[in-house]
Amino acid sequence: MIYRTEAGGQEIRRHYQEMLAAWPVPAEHVRVPTREGETFVVRCGPEDGSPLVLLHGSGSNAAMWMGDVPVWARHFRVHAVDVVGEPGLSAPARFELGGEAPAGWLDDVLDGLGLGPVALAGASLGGWLALDYAIRRPDRVARLSLLCPGGVGGQKPVASSAPQPTSPEDLRRSLKAVAGVDAEQAPAVAEYLTLIFTHFLPRRERLPRFDDEALRGLRMPVQVIVGARDAMLDSAETARRFRETVPHAQVTVLPEAGHWIPGQTDRILAFLRG
Repeated sequence: MIYRTEAGGQEIRRHYQEMLAAWPVPAEHVRVPTREGETFVVRCGPEDGSPLVLLHGSGSNAAMWMGDVPVWARHFRVHAVDVVGEPGLSAPARFELGGEAPAGWLDDVLDGLGLGPVALAGASLGGWLALDYAIRRPDRVARLSLLCPGGVGGQKPVASSAPQPTSPEDLRRSLKAVAGVDAEQAPAVAEYLTLIFTHFLPRRERLPRFDDEALRGLRMPVQVIVGARDAMLDSAETARRFRETVPHAQVTVLPEAGHWIPGQTDRILAFLRG
């Protein structure tokens, strides 16, 4: 069970369906069978474009990329994946992190979509999944773009304390403190996340940490973007470890950003286009 109540899960899915109906470019919805259950994917962009696969963070779904896809879909065939066990339209199953299960699931997703080597972008938990896959399946990842990825810098104590369903106002304050989402600056995002964390039960385990040897094995082009004010992850350590172990990586530390890092569409596009 990934929701506090079935009615709450239905409300999240209803709102998500409304967002999908407002997807900013023409898109199709694909349901891919995997060993972890059915996986929902939003696919858009030119059919002959190079494949770009997007993995969202915990407590989110493919809608987190809606501000980016109008630009990225001009150049790439974009596949925005709903991670299983998260509040999207994929199966509610949750694989164990740290073993082969996450990479096996992504193998099935890419195979089901008929994709060879892909550009892979992920945020937070999605960044951890993308990095884990690039380490385990380097031949399947042509480029790797990571936003505030887990598993590299230390995970702060607040990271295991997701917003609790007290009142909507308390949730909004917690989202600002923990994730850096300001309801005044991004009211629609804050409203949707408040709905999600009122009803959704997020993962509580700490993300497994990648060792230096694993990071040194990354040979593909790598981009890392972190916020200096991240309350969930030690972004300074993330940046330092990537600079030391992956010297070819493009590492950017945004001094005013927290864990939520909007407005990186063009920076990521420039990297993806090489």
